[in-house]
Amino acid sequence: MPRSEPLPRTVRLLLLARVVNRLGAFSLPFLTALISTDHGASLTAAGLVSAAFGLATIPSRLAGGHLADRIGRRTTIELGLCGCAVAQLAIAASTSLTRAVAGAVLLGLAFELYEPPSQAIIGESVPEQHRVRAFSLFSAALAAGGMGAGLLAALLGRWDLRWLFVTDAATCLACALLIRLALPRDRPEPAATGRKGSAVRPLRDRTLLNVLATGTAYALINQQAAISLPLALERQGLPAADAGLLFTAAAATTVLAQPLIRLPCATRLTTPVALAVAHLLLAAGLTGYALTHTLPALLASAAVQSLGDLLVMGRIYALVTELAPAGASGRYLAVFGTSWGIAATLAPLVGTQLLAHAGTTALWSAMAAFCLLLAAVHLRVTPVSGRSVLPLNPGRGAALRHEAGAVDDEHPAA
Repeated sequence: MPRSEPLPRTVRLLLLARVVNRLGAFSLPFLTALISTDHGASLTAAGLVSAAFGLATIPSRLAGGHLADRIGRRTTIELGLCGCAVAQLAIAASTSLTRAVAGAVLLGLAFELYEPPSQAIIGESVPEQHRVRAFSLFSAALAAGGMGAGLLAALLGRWDLRWLFVTDAATCLACALLIRLALPRDRPEPAATGRKGSAVRPLRDRTLLNVLATGTAYALINQQAAISLPLALERQGLPAADAGLLFTAAAATTVLAQPLIRLPCATRLTTPVALAVAHLLLAAGLTGYALTHTLPALLASAAVQSLGDLLVMGRIYALVTELAPAGASGRYLAVFGTSWGIAATLAPLVGTQLLAHAGTTALWSAMAAFCLLLAAVHLRVTPVSGRSVLPLNPGRGAALRHEAGAVDDEHPAA
């Protein structure tokens, strides 16, 4: 696929559907506010509800991968989107705290069903050498939709917070309809098998677990920046609302910097080196948060951090797709995706404790140091991907899995 050739139609339609869905995905940050203002819950109780939502997304992600490989990609996406719509309407219509909490947990259980099948469609529809580009565009689609979502949230939120959830539900249903009409019908596929015909069990894949560990560490840093930034700005004497400007700058960078990942100097990097460079950029952006206290400098730091995120997102999902045996990419992507649920649960606890006991400079400095450590770890443990892979373990079949020794002789996928 030459540089000028468009992505496959299925992928382009999926990206469009993702933008439509993301345009309405502005209700979640207001969940605690709705529970506090409309149902009289304390901030502590509202925070626990948000944590319950985060925990519920972990089995949701795993279920999404299992269903994607068993009942089909399109069907699982539709199920997840419709489930989100039902949960959001339940939250909007709730007349008691108990019903609102039940809606929030239901939303968490449906929230991540969409991700593994959509990522699997991208991984299976695009040639291996172009997966980094495709997954980067998927990230850009989320960023583009997120910028519009912020504007819609600002308009609807001034009217009534419940309308945020109603509108979000409507975009979920619109996205489900688009998926139904645009994507090809699911076709039955033979069950994926590992070595010697055994069943595929991603949690037995040692290489995947290594990638999951580093991915969880990255997700924790990513979520920390998103969750702690408003609180940190207040402690620096800036309005918490300025975090919205920083998020917009990061999203705009993600969209505008897409051509950079197709430059020869970027495409020639192996995955370990690219991820190490990405974490150096993340460290530079977080160091900017620690040392600067003016809005222009903070905007520049957000842009640098976003460049790091852009490198990570394209490479890491392409890597996980390559690790998966044929027919099992949904489950592999689901296991890796639990990193976001773990991070969403831990990030608020870590961030608030560091802010309370050490301050903003210590928070961002600690995250920057963590990024430097991860850069070194990637160079040591992350497998090489792409066409430069040397097959070392012919039992698995795919070149990357050969090089990585994904399931070794002592831990077969049984």
